[in-house]
Amino acid sequence: MNNRNKAGLHDNSLINTSENYEVEYWANKFGVRPERLKTAVRAVGNSAAAVAKFSNNK
Repeated sequence: MNNRNKAGLHDNSLINTSENYEVEYWANKFGVRPERLKTAVRAVGNSAAAVAKFSNNK
């Protein structure tokens, strides 16, 4: 989801916390608040799989 202007070319394996639309998307997907998502990214990096695992374990 790195560049929403490039339809179909989104990298759904990475989370870009600099983009509000990505923060909202991933926070909703994982069922967490945006602040929690950003904390998870800081803790484990921007891999969506790592953030999902981190979010599920907390």
